[in-house]
Amino acid sequence: MNKYILYLATALLLLNTSCKDPKDKKEPAEIQESLNSVEEVPEDETSAVEKGKKPEDFLPKGYVIFEKTFGDLNKDDLEDCALIIKGTDKSKFVKDESRGELDRNRRGIIVLLKNNDGYELAVKNYECLSSENEDGGIYYSPELTVEITKGKLFVSYAHGRYGYWSYTFRLQNSDLELIGYDRSNNNGPIVNNDVSINYLTSTMIRNENTNEDADSGEEIFKKTVTKIRKNKLLKLSEIEDFDELRLFEE
Repeated sequence: MNKYILYLATALLLLNTSCKDPKDKKEPAEIQESLNSVEEVPEDETSAVEKGKKPEDFLPKGYVIFEKTFGDLNKDDLEDCALIIKGTDKSKFVKDESRGELDRNRRGIIVLLKNNDGYELAVKNYECLSSENEDGGIYYSPELTVEITKGKLFVSYAHGRYGYWSYTFRLQNSDLELIGYDRSNNNGPIVNNDVSINYLTSTMIRNENTNEDADSGEEIFKKTVTKIRKNKLLKLSEIEDFDELRLFEE
């Protein structure tokens, strides 16, 4: 009786094996490959976009809003927002002999895109901008302004009688990329020279005043157009310190 049961079990096992489709059989190498393979998931599906009802919802702990500006960055007729934020670390307060207590906490920037439900995060960089209370030497420290106009973000510094410099960013490639730089080197109202760089066309235009005795408006400029080496565009999220940027013409 036991021999009969053993015979029947063996027959059923063989029958079950023979009924399998030969195409289902995998060679060892194929089996290993299937074990090692991982289904790729698009990047935009793996990371959730930070969202909020109002700009203040994106303010990180330990920071306050220093400045707020609005404008359309992605041409959808909605008012996007750029927040300039500032740290509140008490250890960054210093005593100055002539200016008293100064808050040297650094500043940063958060760029938000408006949608029907509120805002979503485009770019954040919490420490890229120096304090407004930095030492300006014999002059005051440069004044920072941030604005959104004509679909671009402008980060600009005005330095009174010494001129200004400005960085132009455009929303692209999941970030804000530096597409332009402009600088004017002045002596009071007289422009000594100015520079404009277009990183999209890899072109630098420099105007040099050749009239040493010029009053304001009497400058005579020599214009030079130069092609610069094309490099990967700098992203706003990757800038560690605007003060330390060394661009092509400097």
